[in-house]
Amino acid sequence: MEFSEYQKSAEATDQAPVKGADDIKALILPLLGLAGESGSLLTHYKRFLRDGEAYSIFRDRIAEELGDILWNVANIATKTGLDLNDVAKKNTQKINDRWHDNANSLFGLKLFDEHFPKHEQFPRYFEIEVVSEQMSDGKMHVQLFQNGNAFGNELSDNAQVDDGYRFHDVFHLSFLAVLCWSPVLRGKAFFNCKRKSDAEIDEVQDGGRAAVIDEAIAALIFAEATKNSFFDGVETVEYGLLRTIKDLTAHLEVSVCSGKQWEHTILEGFRVWRAVRCHGKGRIVGDLNARTISFVRGDSATT
Repeated sequence: MEFSEYQKSAEATDQAPVKGADDIKALILPLLGLAGESGSLLTHYKRFLRDGEAYSIFRDRIAEELGDILWNVANIATKTGLDLNDVAKKNTQKINDRWHDNANSLFGLKLFDEHFPKHEQFPRYFEIEVVSEQMSDGKMHVQLFQNGNAFGNELSDNAQVDDGYRFHDVFHLSFLAVLCWSPVLRGKAFFNCKRKSDAEIDEVQDGGRAAVIDEAIAALIFAEATKNSFFDGVETVEYGLLRTIKDLTAHLEVSVCSGKQWEHTILEGFRVWRAVRCHGKGRIVGDLNARTISFVRGDSATT
């Protein structure tokens, strides 16, 4: 049976059809029904946990409660003008984006600048030196270097507490190494490789708005990380954060990257960020072909 067919069948048995545009009761009833049936489902699970296999009709009762839940879901969909088939398809797309892809699928993605002149391409391999120093004001400052030249600006935390945000360029480097994307790092202060040979790409993909989004994502993931031990020992990122990132980048080339790939990138970025914050100096190493980023301490130990 198709979802749409079931939805029509459920509608035919509705005892509280919508009677007008302001008929709130007609929608509240299936919402309350959904909550009630979910509670009943939990009650049966509680009994099964208590009695085990002695509760012989457990599967029958679960099937019945799931059916009642489905009826209420179908009823809510009908009363809000949704097609249950479309709801199911969109949910499948969501869960595939969130869970199905893994890090290996990154190798199926093109490098966004692969068809551009060499001077407009990101380097496929980079090593960035990290140098930290305590200034006269007592605050820690960090400067990155590439081949002995300053890479970006000297940064402090710009905060009353030492939270390590001065190392946030690590996040842009992780976006680059793993997803091959970072409008910020195309700027003159960094790799200076904006794709000016294509005016539209230069404006939309490498322009100011894209760079602001890049910075916003770095700030967003840092804010979330402060609530979760900077993702130390954490294997997943909240879907709400991934959805916000997907929304922010919907018009950009990086939109082809899945939520799962963003999650992998964020966790890899924070793994390196934690090492950089801990040691304060060393080298950040990125390989765009391998889609990896790592940190090499001053004593040459790799993290």
